[in-house]
Amino acid sequence: MKSTLLIVTASLLGLSSLQAESTLVLEGVHNCCKKCENGIADAAGKVEGATAVAEKGKVTITAKDEVTAKKAAASLVANGYYGQGAEPLEVKDAVVKSGTVGGVHLCCGKCVTAVEKAVTSVKGVTSHDATKGATSFKVEGEFSTKELAQALNKAGFSGSVK
Repeated sequence: MKSTLLIVTASLLGLSSLQAESTLVLEGVHNCCKKCENGIADAAGKVEGATAVAEKGKVTITAKDEVTAKKAAASLVANGYYGQGAEPLEVKDAVVKSGTVGGVHLCCGKCVTAVEKAVTSVKGVTSHDATKGATSFKVEGEFSTKELAQALNKAGFSGSVK
């Protein structure tokens, strides 16, 4: 009887220490180089209990639970990356003649080229000044801030648009 009670108690203690691990996959994330990959890992790593593995166009977040996985995805978005499955930054929809985009990850020429392609795909955009290493850039023309944010998201980037 004592041994059965000990086995049941030990089993319950072992089960209570287990946590349900959660995985969240974000598709379409811009990841063109080792700096992007490191930036993604660093952004997810800012959330205790979460890690991220970046592959071409995909990020797999593993966390101790679903809430932590969503926080790690939000950290990626806050650090300039975006993928389907994450909540995009909220952007006030307005038609403007110029705007500033901040927080987009621009570590190399390939990032700049991808941002340029996204930005110039927006109806009404006439120019931008995104450069490697910039923390923000200006966009000129007459365009929708919401459409600009959506184009950046589609290209795997996130950023504030003002």
